[in-house]
Formats: sequence, C-alpha cells, structure tokens
Amino acid sequence: MAQVSIYLNFQGNTEEAFNFYKRVFNSEFNTPIIRMGDMPGPEGAPQLSDEEKNKVMHVSMPIIGGTRIMATDMLESMGHKVVIGNNTTINLDLDTKEDADKYYGLLSEGSTECMPMSQQPWGYWGVCLDRFGIRWMFNVMNKQ
Repeated sequence: MAQVSIYLNFQGNTEEAFNFYKRVFNSEFNTPIIRMGDMPGPEGAPQLSDEEKNKVMHVSMPIIGGTRIMATDMLESMGHKVVIGNNTTINLDLDTKEDADKYYGLLSEGSTECMPMSQQPWGYWGVCLDRFGIRWMFNVMNKQ
C-alpha cells in the first residue's frame, strides 16, 4: 500500500540522531541499519574509506500516527554537503512504476535538480527538487 514518509540527510551523524529519536519516540528501527559498505557503489565513483563504509546508507523507523522517518549520511567525498533545503525530503512509497513515473513527471515539471527514475538494488527510485524548492523522492520497492 502506498504511503508517505519523511527522508532526512545528515552530514555523518545519522546513527547518533536516530538513536536519539529512538529514545524520544520510544520506537525501534524497522530493519537493521544498512551501511554504505553494504551496497555496491555507483559505477565510476571513488572508493569509500573504511570510515565512510561504516556510515549509514539507510535507516527507518516509525514515530507518531503511522509517520515514518528515514535517513542517510551525506558523504563529502562524493560531493555531498548538507544545507537547508537538501536535508529534508518527502518520500512517496508507491505501488507501481507507472505511479512513480506519473508523480515524478508531474512534480519534476520546471524542476532544477533531478535524479531520473531508475532501477536500483532495492527497487525503482528517483528524486526531484520541484520548482518551489521541495525535494521529492519516489520509491517502488522490489517484490520480496
């Protein structure tokens, strides 16, 4: 079933932040933390240091009223820098690739930054910064 969640970017302290949020919301992670070193790197990307391999690729947990927060560490070695505007994203977990393509197409009209929809190890994924400066992420998870 489709749902909306909030995706947060941190500059290397995601695990610390989420352990704090775990206490605040008396919650638990949905799954174990996925580390950068657990996933294959993008083709042509520089090799990650051992420290970077231990950074958070993905973490997720429920907070209040069915809302879920998720997060990742941004890596400076990959050219990522957290600034106001790229630290929060509205994530749409959708049921079909057609739905993802539809919402991506509509929300990316007039957008300034996009990662086109593409197949990733976890599913079909894309991101856009809409013309109003709001970041949207689109996911259709692989069927288990």
